[in-house]
Amino acid sequence: MAMWDKLTSRGNVEDRRSMAPSMGGIGLAGIAIYVLANVLLGGEIDIGQVLNQLEQAPVSQQQNSVNPEFEGEDSYEVFASTVLGSNNDLWQKVFAKNNKQYTEPRLVLFRTATQSSCGTATSQVGPHYCPTDQTIYLDETFFEELTNRLGAQGGDVAEAYVIAHEVGHHVQNELGTLEKVHNNSSLSTAERNELSILTELQADCYAGIWANSIRDLGVFAPGEISEAMDAAAAVGDDRIQEKISGQVNPESWTHGSADDRLKWFTVGYDSGDLDACNTFDIK
Repeated sequence: MAMWDKLTSRGNVEDRRSMAPSMGGIGLAGIAIYVLANVLLGGEIDIGQVLNQLEQAPVSQQQNSVNPEFEGEDSYEVFASTVLGSNNDLWQKVFAKNNKQYTEPRLVLFRTATQSSCGTATSQVGPHYCPTDQTIYLDETFFEELTNRLGAQGGDVAEAYVIAHEVGHHVQNELGTLEKVHNNSSLSTAERNELSILTELQADCYAGIWANSIRDLGVFAPGEISEAMDAAAAVGDDRIQEKISGQVNPESWTHGSADDRLKWFTVGYDSGDLDACNTFDIK
């Protein structure tokens, strides 16, 4: 267990885990089938069908508590807020050094499903960032999947890496990178996938910069950073496809291979330099 109490800053975390979601339309099981086929197996399911269904099936959050244990601030909420706060400390300094203004993101903890400005956030989709509301959505039960199904060694440092990776997407949003990527709609599917991979690898590199920023503060015990590195490799497209289907299809990749994800996290961790994370040059 890392010494997170050595970090004093706190980020903006909203805890929705005690709120029961309800959905109509396609439902959570249907979303899981679509996402599994499209993202993990490289299937021919049209993701547009998913988005259309989600727009027709908004999530409402019931105020009655279904998980009383989440009432009040618990240790996981403190952990998430601390990791987010330490990321904010880093990026405030980096942006100020480059004469830019950094807006801190929000992080929403939820269970099963919740509503975001980008549509419906579900556990099946995994941790993700919505640029529309500048918010990270996280169901921490994803980490059980990461260890039990994808073979990662797990641990709190691995979980912190995932949060830092999503903050990396927020940094890309702040710098205009995401807008440039999304404005390339005229590209072929293969070209769009390549841009997606480069975007994800850059977010891994940014997560490495965050780990670099706190490594001399006594937060990590010897060897603990390997948890983050193992998590980066575990969510490589090749590792996921092999675990789920027993086959690897590089043409369907959107996040990069295990080796590349580990490589770019390490680049950020070793350098601590924003410029070292230029995985691509978007025209």
